[in-house]
Amino acid sequence: MNLPPWSRLSRGRAPVKKRPMNKLEFSGRNGEARLRYLDSDFQVVVPGAYIVCAVTGKRIPLSDLRYWNVDRQEAYVDAPSSLKRELSLRRAK
Repeated sequence: MNLPPWSRLSRGRAPVKKRPMNKLEFSGRNGEARLRYLDSDFQVVVPGAYIVCAVTGKRIPLSDLRYWNVDRQEAYVDAPSSLKRELSLRRAK
């Protein structure tokens, strides 16, 4: 049997469990993602399954994310939530 050299290194050992690099790195594929919002697009900084709405606190699956603010780097679950946030910030000025 011809095995690559690296495969012989782990033979007979227990599999290594992957742990986060630090305690703040808790998100995974099923956890909360961290995004960088761009004009008409976003960039995934930390992979995850969802992002949290800045107004309602609801989880938004990344596949359903349609509304965000580039300047504030916030995501919104729907257009009314985006408008609500915009109006509340304008009143605060």
